[in-house]
Amino acid sequence: MTELAPSPLLTTSGAVAGEGLDATVAIHYGDPMREQRLLVEGLAVVDLSNRGVVTVTGPDRLTWLNSMTTQAISTLKPGESAEDLVLSPHGHIEHDLHLVDDGETTWITVEPGTAPDLVAFLDRMRFMLRVEIADRTDDFAVLGEPSSRAGLPGEPPTWVDPWPHQGPDTALYGPQEHPADGRWHWRELIVPRADLVAAVGDRPLSGLWALDALRVAAWRPRAGAETDHRTIPHELDLLRTAVHLHKGCYRGQETIARVHNLGRPPRRLVFLHLDGSGHALPDAGADVVLDGRVVGRLTSVARHYEDGPIGLAVIKRNTPLDATLVAGGVAAAQQEIVPR
Repeated sequence: MTELAPSPLLTTSGAVAGEGLDATVAIHYGDPMREQRLLVEGLAVVDLSNRGVVTVTGPDRLTWLNSMTTQAISTLKPGESAEDLVLSPHGHIEHDLHLVDDGETTWITVEPGTAPDLVAFLDRMRFMLRVEIADRTDDFAVLGEPSSRAGLPGEPPTWVDPWPHQGPDTALYGPQEHPADGRWHWRELIVPRADLVAAVGDRPLSGLWALDALRVAAWRPRAGAETDHRTIPHELDLLRTAVHLHKGCYRGQETIARVHNLGRPPRRLVFLHLDGSGHALPDAGADVVLDGRVVGRLTSVARHYEDGPIGLAVIKRNTPLDATLVAGGVAAAQQEIVPR
């Protein structure tokens, strides 16, 4: 994969490019609050063309991927999609796979900049199986839409986000009645990069800030934001959508089973209501402090069109539920997601 060129959608009036791995796409198009409302109304699309795209072909592709990852995907039918995780031997999240199969090819989208690492890992695990792996990020781009409709025959490969619905043989580490139920609808379309502008058509565009605000409000964890080198799925309530508890052995399964059966995760995801009396929001990555002691990390922060300043944080499990925290110098009231 070569370095991605800026998205052609950055030439749209009002577009403001992001930074770092988001530098090739727009964080907003001039009015982030309006862009949130357009997403809620199901009208806008989001340029996610900085996401990585990986393909796996060959007759053994699904059973092979099934043997290495957390989700049961060996019988995935054409058009069906799943959220799947690649874990380290110690059960830490390495990749969050947005995966859909079209009957001949398994399409996977991953966080920006991570496709080469995923391809290198998969290549090492091929052995003598009939599979071929390719990084297709240079050829294909991702568009996000506020919809839960699966792709139809003749449409681009379409990954439908299962969040927050519990899959078969999974477990809840968050609430049964989830605030995102009926509110969070999301899917990703994989289109030829050359056809990106045509795929958008005359629909309005929303930027990453608008998407992130709705994602945070839905308590939806994101790899690369809520994860670090020691994150296990239980801490983020990801067993809900991405882990099958009764499938065959895979790398990291021992940690999944041990924590689920015998203990509790050492950290927990919380939703934060941030003090909005100041003008600036704290930065994602800032320390979360209680009584002068660091108890966690602010992982995502946004300004929601209804709820105001909000965030997600991963904190120590034993942090008192009624404690008012300080995140990046800003007072923050926590709402429990993963219980103590």
